[in-house]
Amino acid sequence: MSTELPPVAPEVLAEAVEHLTPRLRKKLDAATEGCAAGAVHAADGTVTFRFGEDALVTLSPGPAGTITTAEQATCSCLLAPRCLHRAAALGAAPLADSLPEPTTAADPADPADPAGSAGSAEPADPAGSAEPVRPVETTAPAPELTAAQLRAAGALWHVAAEALAAGVTAGGAVVQAELLRAAHTARLAGLPRAEAAALRVVRGLRAARERRAGQRLGDLTGAFRELLHTAGMLASGAADPALTGTARRAYAPGGSLQVHGLCREPVLSATGYGGVVTHLLAPDGTPYSVSDVRPGGLARARGAGSASVALGGAALDHAGLARGGLRIVGATVSPEGRLGAGRGVRATPLPGIAWTEQPAAPLFARPAAEAVAELLAAPDAAGSALLGCDVTVVGAAGEHLLVRETRPDAPLLRLLPAHPHPELAHTENLRRIASYPGLLLRVLGRPDLDRTATLRPLAVGPVPGAEHTLRLPGEWLGRADLGYDRLQGAHFPQGAAAPVPLPAAEGPDPLADSPLWRVRRLLETGVAGGRRAVAEAARGTESLAAASYGPLRRAGLTGAADLAAALAAEADRRPRDVFGRLADPSPDGYAWAWLAAATHLAAAERCLIAASWAAVPSPVPVSGR
Repeated sequence: MSTELPPVAPEVLAEAVEHLTPRLRKKLDAATEGCAAGAVHAADGTVTFRFGEDALVTLSPGPAGTITTAEQATCSCLLAPRCLHRAAALGAAPLADSLPEPTTAADPADPADPAGSAGSAEPADPAGSAEPVRPVETTAPAPELTAAQLRAAGALWHVAAEALAAGVTAGGAVVQAELLRAAHTARLAGLPRAEAAALRVVRGLRAARERRAGQRLGDLTGAFRELLHTAGMLASGAADPALTGTARRAYAPGGSLQVHGLCREPVLSATGYGGVVTHLLAPDGTPYSVSDVRPGGLARARGAGSASVALGGAALDHAGLARGGLRIVGATVSPEGRLGAGRGVRATPLPGIAWTEQPAAPLFARPAAEAVAELLAAPDAAGSALLGCDVTVVGAAGEHLLVRETRPDAPLLRLLPAHPHPELAHTENLRRIASYPGLLLRVLGRPDLDRTATLRPLAVGPVPGAEHTLRLPGEWLGRADLGYDRLQGAHFPQGAAAPVPLPAAEGPDPLADSPLWRVRRLLETGVAGGRRAVAEAARGTESLAAASYGPLRRAGLTGAADLAAALAAEADRRPRDVFGRLADPSPDGYAWAWLAAATHLAAAERCLIAASWAAVPSPVPVSGR
């Protein structure tokens, strides 16, 4: 029996908070704290919360395990459904994606999700499935924005600007509910990209306020940047209509396909979902995937790696598919390349292929720097793209595993666990690999485009023709999935490798060495403490301002210095009313100033990240901290 709270649809929570009186809204944050610890889980999936003697809240999730309607959340008190107890119980539960789709990273989010990860079950495709899900509508980019879309984008911009001005410290349940309400309106208006950005911000605010392990303020800063950029451009009416986005996971007929397994990775979301994603490749190099992500958390993420593949009656589990293949007739495919398991799909197992054969071999054929530069040029496709390279293990350095690509003058690369949870095999496997300096390794992973020269490996294998490399069992077909397979001593070569010169340090980090950290700190101060924190941090004498922005100007980063100074000035601006009294400033000007500085910083950091993968020195000045 799961002890996770059922995910709640954003609009259900927003409506519950909206119905509260101003007096009850002030008490909501305190009432929500500790709710999850007192929840009682029944065998049929219902969850109850006791508030004193007279109030019992019951959450009754639907077949997909999600609270999708107001009727599924009830309270026994006299004020129900407009009561504090019901809103607090709903607020304690994780948010469900309004358009379900699981993520495939830590969180990065994640990957993933990055500030959070998607919290919903694997949806059905149109050909049919045993799992009932909420309807999925596809929104194609319109030739121009409608009046309803402009109004929804404007409302979302205003709410997002107010949330930014409040910051994490004041961004409690009421602020989050306003964001959820505006996000739902954006969804109804056909703005799925804006809605998804708002949900990421809400999840990030929750994680920051709850001080969850692994929560990064930088992730929430990026989520705010995406939300303000999307909503602001749409509200202006001058945005590319493609910025509306498309509702994800609508499946379309894919005809007959032949796919070969690359690797599998565990999925563990912050909202209690777990499972596996198996990455596949067609003969022409087109990537596909098969995922199985449902409620169950860590236990399901660990067990799903050997679960049966629910696709066309194929007698394969995910471990076999990652080292095998499928010939599929009547395939259904989502825009992201996920294969659907409809009733009309038929699949036949195929023998697996090694990474040295087509179509996998080209993944390892070009320098990593070229592949990363291509991903940075198309950021929308970068989140799920895989990169392959051959490396020499240098050794451990803090939380990183340092390796060097086996190309002349290649830079040091940093390997980080694809998912940091200690119960998954990623961290233990990287720690064991680090104890074999000089080991030659073939790595397949996902580049972390928020860090310099960092790769999150999903699978490793031996380098063809190398002597001091991995010795994997034949049934593993030349690769080990780092999230599931556990490397042992017998998998490593005997004897010492050729000496590997250990660097005195990890080497130059153009991002960390750049004075751009001053801008980043100012932006993150605003996210954490709101407008007032930025104003207080920027106040002082001219010498203090010179100390803050002088290093930026001396490094040639005058644009960053000017934008940071403009943000500080706007944060400290206090207008007066017609009687000369100080008044609260509109959040719009502050949000635009913050967005300008954040957008400039993101572009500059991407240049530095691209340079960190290349063998040539960075052309961007990084001196003058």
